[in-house]
Order: sequence, then structure tokens, then C-alpha cells
Amino acid sequence: MGQDKAFLRLNGITLLEYAIATAKDVCETVALVGDKQRLSAYGWVVQDVYPGQGPLAGIHAALNSTAATEWNLCLAVDTPSLPVDFLDFLLTTAKASTAAVIVPRLNGQFQPLCAVYRSSFIISAEVALKENQNKIDPLFERVEARIIEAAEIKALGFPESIFDNVNTPEDWQRMQRTFGATHG
Repeated sequence: MGQDKAFLRLNGITLLEYAIATAKDVCETVALVGDKQRLSAYGWVVQDVYPGQGPLAGIHAALNSTAATEWNLCLAVDTPSLPVDFLDFLLTTAKASTAAVIVPRLNGQFQPLCAVYRSSFIISAEVALKENQNKIDPLFERVEARIIEAAEIKALGFPESIFDNVNTPEDWQRMQRTFGATHG
């Protein structure tokens, strides 16, 4: 993108503010994983225990900081189309499950940054990070995972587009069109 996606503005608010508002609609406590200096104005910030090791390190940091909480919803900052109803579904599914993770999968691709992780997932994450294995998806084969497949998502009435994210300037332009948005 050439710039920090968290601070891109969509209809007057940043993608970070979209993510925080969405999370607050379904979670009692919201923590931000990242640089304290950059994010502290937006809420409680947790820093990576394993800096520079990508999203798995962020999931680990979240679980590490909320050890007393059984379930953690992890969201990416660049998916403003996620509906609260879908996140409620993930959390309800988690509470009724013995799995370590509840994760959607579309077209063979997991959505690990729109997933619910049981606190025990930290063990698998820590082992992987210590071995410099930073990919999240392989861990889903090592733990009990409740995978929400595309057909189930569709049957619930949610389009695949809820997972649209912003990785390129073209993605950003498409997202702005979707939201009928402006930069400011």
C-alpha cells in the first residue's frame, strides 16, 4: 500500500476506528496489537512478545495479554465489511465448541484474522514462533479447529465479500466504491 492501512480514512473514520467499533459491538474488552506510541490514543495496546514475526505474533500477544479470557476474537484492521452478526455467530460457535480455534475458510483460504482463538492456542503459537515458524494456517492442523466453510457462511446469508480486505491501492479504490466513500 505504501502507507499504514490502519489510518486510511473511509467515510471520515480510519480503518482502525472501524475495526475498534466493530469489535466493541461484540466484545467486552478490545485490545490493539501493535506499536504503543502509534496506537495508544485509540485504546489499550498490547505489544508483540515476538516482534517482526507477523500476524501469528499478534495473535500470540493478544492471547498472552488476556490469559484469563477463554476466547479472543482476532480481527484485521483492513476488513471493514465484516458484519457484527457474523462475528456474533463466530463467538456463539466458539462458546459451544471444544475447539482451540473457530476459523472461516473460503476458496481454500483460511481467514485467521477473522477468527476466535481459545486461550490454549497460545501454546501452539509460542512453539511455532520460537521455531521461527510464522505461518498461522499450519497450526490449524495441530489443534482442534472448527472450520466454517464457505457453504456454511453462504447458508447463514453472508456473502464472501465480507472478508474483502485492503492490500493494494486497487483494493482500496474498490473498498471506497463499495462503501460509497471518500478519502476524508
